Amino acid sequence: MPLHHAVLALLAEGPNHGYELKGRFEEAIGPQWGGLNIGHLYQILDRLVRDGYVTRSQVTQSDRPDKTRYTLTAAGRDELRDWATSAWVRTGGFRDELFLKLFGASSLGPDALGALVTAQRQTYLSELAGLTRLRRTHANDPLVALLIEAAIAHTKADLNLVDTAAERLSPLAERNAAAEERTEERAAAQTRVDAEAEEAAGRRRARREG
Repeated sequence: MPLHHAVLALLAEGPNHGYELKGRFEEAIGPQWGGLNIGHLYQILDRLVRDGYVTRSQVTQSDRPDKTRYTLTAAGRDELRDWATSAWVRTGGFRDELFLKLFGASSLGPDALGALVTAQRQTYLSELAGLTRLRRTHANDPLVALLIEAAIAHTKADLNLVDTAAERLSPLAERNAAAEERTEERAAAQTRVDAEAEEAAGRRRARREG
């Protein structure tokens, strides 16, 4: 539950309200993670309250509706510490759509593979240029800057993968193209055989009727 624990981390800095937590999350993590839906955030807070990791209290305001304040409990701090100090282990494999696209393009032959590699390479180069500009604007935000560096490292690795994909997958694409060509030739030959058989049958019918 990474977002649940991120909310605990925000509350470790002190009690706070829903919209303030949303703003602090987006400011701390930066644009690479994306916005936090306020409805989802309140669902997370409800779950944390039920689990005993957070308490909820009302703060009276004279000029506007009351606010709900959330406070981290001792159990919540222990849960945060257990999560934050343990190693992250990948559990979902490497389910990247790029590999499915490489699979699909390879099945269509060298031309399709080359088209994908060219388009994907240009996309990654554009992403790197944008991330480089973003890094300059967040040079004074340590956590955001670190996240941007991670994004740059990932994109460079993806670019390296794409640069080698054409060479590594070219034999497969060529075999698939050859197999497709043989299939088309067999289909064309079968079509000719069927047409000739139909033509012969037509002549036989004509002779019987004549």
